[in-house]
Amino acid sequence: MYLREIIRPPLWVLAFIYFLLFSIVIAIWASLNSLFALVSFILSIVLIVFLAFELRLKIEISDEEFRVGTAHIHRKYIKEVHVLSIEQMKLIRTRDADPASFLAIRFWQPRGIKIELNDSRDSTPYWLVTSKRGEEIATLLNSKN
Repeated sequence: MYLREIIRPPLWVLAFIYFLLFSIVIAIWASLNSLFALVSFILSIVLIVFLAFELRLKIEISDEEFRVGTAHIHRKYIKEVHVLSIEQMKLIRTRDADPASFLAIRFWQPRGIKIELNDSRDSTPYWLVTSKRGEEIATLLNSKN
């Protein structure tokens, strides 16, 4: 059993961030000189490429564990997985949120899954994870090892 999903930031998010960075470049150019503007322009390009990779969310399921980004949990500690609708996701990440939960959410993706845990050593009640493939993940994780 193996599943891998990568949630990437959409182009409009990267374009908005770049617009903000470019406005800083223009302010630097207007107040200092062209050399500083060129350096800040190059730095803004490097930063936007870096952010494009850092804002990704990688979800992986293997026979032994479930990984979200750098976090991982052994599958035997997963109690149940619920696929959340857009409305359920809005509520659970705002009004109904538990401060002790683990969140791996991206605001540009409205759907996700709630993974309830049954580890007595861990105080985290659930993981809330953004996913486009919630049904597949729920099917894989709800099937017992």
